[in-house]
Amino acid sequence: MSITPEKKAALIAEYATKPGDTGSPEVQVAILTHRILHLTEHFKTNKKDNHSRRGLLAMVALRRRLLSYLKKKDEGRYTTLIKKLGLRS
Repeated sequence: MSITPEKKAALIAEYATKPGDTGSPEVQVAILTHRILHLTEHFKTNKKDNHSRRGLLAMVALRRRLLSYLKKKDEGRYTTLIKKLGLRS
């Protein structure tokens, strides 16, 4: 399992813009970042797992699209999220 319900709830609570928020770009990018980091660790021991690698590439592309959307809509929220997650711009 890539992400436990407890970890997902913690990420939602930390990055939500308002109570009950689960679909904002900040929350989605935070969850995707956690899943990407988990899969990256998985590939260090399972180098030939090409089926999961395809999923990783799809997640990276989705995160990139969400970040570009957020940058276009509100650059302040974008820079805050990048700093909080430790991603490069």
